[in-house]
Amino acid sequence: MTDYEKQAEEFLQKTGTTFSAEFVKHGKHFTDEKYSRDIYTCELRRGDRFYIFQFGQSLKESITPEHRKQIKNRKKELEKLKPTAYDVLACLQKYDVGTFEDFCSEFGYDADSRKAEKIYKAVLDEWRNVQILFSDEELEELREIQ
Repeated sequence: MTDYEKQAEEFLQKTGTTFSAEFVKHGKHFTDEKYSRDIYTCELRRGDRFYIFQFGQSLKESITPEHRKQIKNRKKELEKLKPTAYDVLACLQKYDVGTFEDFCSEFGYDADSRKAEKIYKAVLDEWRNVQILFSDEELEELREIQ
């Protein structure tokens, strides 16, 4: 386990949050994506609050469906392919993105783009869910996980 993974695990333990990831499919996760990747359903749960979402594993850590079939009986090997708590926590939206115009200006999107609006809504939804799970102080700690 790397120092980053330890940091993520310690954060989850300190906040009483559980993390799980279940393989869904190998496919295109993002609109207009050129390559397929492993897609997981992830859950962050804290008491009666939870956030369930899709996570696209890195291309490097994804494997072809044929390779997955070859190792399907080797659970330890399949477990190693799952995203870690660090992989997911490091990617979460941890800041308020503001208005659509602010978002476009900050990230270089065209404010007249429907694609940009769709991305904005997804990022805003993620931010709101993360904000429900964690206090302002905990969000500060979460931001340190990089």
